[in-house]
Amino acid sequence: MQYQQSMQLEERAEQIRSKSHLIQVEREKMQMELSHKRARVELERAASTSARNYEREVDRNQELLTRIRQLQEREAGAEEKMQEQLERNRQCQQNLDTASKRLREKEDSLAQAGETINALKGRISELQWSVMDQEMRVKRLESEKQELQEQLDLQHKKCQEANQKIQELQASQEARADHEQQIKDLEQKLSLQEQDAAIVKNMKSELVRLPRLERELKQLREESAHLREMRETNGLLQEELEGLQRKLGRQEKMQETLVGLELENERLLAKLQSWERLDQTTGLSIRTPEDLSRFVVELQQRELALKDKNSAVTSSARGLEKARQQLQEELRQVSGQLLEERKKRETHEALARRLQKRVLLLTKERDGMRAILGSYDSELTPAEYSPQLTRRMREAEDMVQKVHSHSAEMEAQLSQALEELGGQKQRADMLEMELKMLKSQSSSAEQSFLFSREEVDTLRLKVEELEGERSRLEEEKRMLEAQLERRALQGDYDQSRTKVLHMSLNPTSVARQRLREDHSQLQAECERLRGLLRAMERGGTVPADLEAAAASLPSSKEVAELKKQVESAELKNQRLKEVFQTKIQEFRKACYTLTGYQIDITTENQYRLTSLYAEHPGDCLIFKVGTLRLSSQPGRGQQSDGRDHLPCEGSSAHLPWWSGKAGRAPWVPTSLSHCELVQLQAGARPLTWEALRTTASVS
Repeated sequence: MQYQQSMQLEERAEQIRSKSHLIQVEREKMQMELSHKRARVELERAASTSARNYEREVDRNQELLTRIRQLQEREAGAEEKMQEQLERNRQCQQNLDTASKRLREKEDSLAQAGETINALKGRISELQWSVMDQEMRVKRLESEKQELQEQLDLQHKKCQEANQKIQELQASQEARADHEQQIKDLEQKLSLQEQDAAIVKNMKSELVRLPRLERELKQLREESAHLREMRETNGLLQEELEGLQRKLGRQEKMQETLVGLELENERLLAKLQSWERLDQTTGLSIRTPEDLSRFVVELQQRELALKDKNSAVTSSARGLEKARQQLQEELRQVSGQLLEERKKRETHEALARRLQKRVLLLTKERDGMRAILGSYDSELTPAEYSPQLTRRMREAEDMVQKVHSHSAEMEAQLSQALEELGGQKQRADMLEMELKMLKSQSSSAEQSFLFSREEVDTLRLKVEELEGERSRLEEEKRMLEAQLERRALQGDYDQSRTKVLHMSLNPTSVARQRLREDHSQLQAECERLRGLLRAMERGGTVPADLEAAAASLPSSKEVAELKKQVESAELKNQRLKEVFQTKIQEFRKACYTLTGYQIDITTENQYRLTSLYAEHPGDCLIFKVGTLRLSSQPGRGQQSDGRDHLPCEGSSAHLPWWSGKAGRAPWVPTSLSHCELVQLQAGARPLTWEALRTTASVS
């Protein structure tokens, strides 16, 4: 039994051991499972993070690939644009070369046309002289016809030939008129061609800029090479490309202007062709200069025939031609003198205007200085008077000296103008004498020359113009003298008539010397300081003189104290100005409340007076110094005849008497109008003149 119990106990102990072992194994298993789960979780987390990182790297690689592709596309586009621009530049250069060649050809053609025009002008002038000679000869032939009336039967054939020649001469006169019209047209064309030449010169000056463009293209090529190496400078290339596009736009505009010039040249060529087609309009076969020369040769042959027939009359014609040439030379001299005198007259007029302007400016400056001095004198108290007064007195004296020097210069200019006027009068007298001599000479040649009469008439007109100008200059001289008198009455003195005494111990001269010394000292200090600054900027050694000057400079404390003093003085001036403004406003309000009137300055030397009891807010009295007038406002009444009248009965008739007698608007009419305005607002009946007198006497 004991053995069985011991065996049972052993079995129980083994069971307990096995159970405990199982429990330990299960615990180890649980721990292993937990560790396995933890490892799985960590592996899953690591796998997820690695997958995410892989996806991110893939996305980044794709983005980088897309960026690389975009950059490659941009590079390709930029290269294509650069190639296109290079091709465009080459085309522009080719177009510019062709345009320059065309311009050169057109310039050559214009030069040839100018030469042909000059030759035609010379030939036309020769034709005009020949026509004049022919006209003179025709007149002489007519005189011979009158003398040889008895031999008409014998020389009838010769007369018929002379009539035919006269008809030919008339035709030549008509041709001469046509040639004159052609000359005028050619002159207009020449002016247009000169304008075109100026435009061409401008185009050449702009074509000179081509090498600059080539340099810029070289720079752009270098920058494109750098762009291939470095992809980060694409933005700069784009900006430069935009600049090149603008330049190309400008070049295109230049090409458009060149096309316009070509069109204008074509128009000019068309005009030249139309001039060459004048043979259809005039009836003469003149297409080339050779035709003109042939026509001139024919005219010369006719002239030789006429010379052979009129050899007896040539001697007298030569004498008359010499006299005419002398008269023409004298007339040219007189016209040149007249032009010179006109120029001088214009200069004198300009001088007189400048002097008038300067006089007005001086008077305005003097009045302004007086007003400023009076305002400052009224503002300052006696305690604050001495330092500012001395400074302002110095400034005023400097201004007075400047004004005196300016007035002396103006008087010197006036004296010069008067002397030049006297010289012009003498020249005008000389011209009149010369004209009289020319008239006496032309009276003998009136029968032979009709043109001299017209020239004498023109000279008379010129003389009359000169006399009118002389009268104008005299009037201007009188005006200037009156202005000088006014200035003398206003307080200025005439240096030519008055003498100024300078005291030996003059405080102004002493003050000026001090100012000059201070100015020189300040300039020396400024130069030293500039030298110091230059030495400090260079970083070199400072010389001993400059070091001593720097040591002698005031310290920063002194500078700060001086700045504080200046700021306090400025604040004091500002406060004085504010106090002055407030006092003025209070004074104006007190006057407005006491008297019922307010005065305002509208413009310079013009004032506006408004009443507190006016019927309308726009009713006012506008007046100037020395004048008095009422503004036309809707508040004023009108009589039956439509004329304006004052609201106060009888006061309008007496206002001019008061203003003319005393030189100002008195208190009586103002009080009268004031009383009536008060009664009108109160609803009372209008006052009579007797009632107004009583109110004026009471006031």
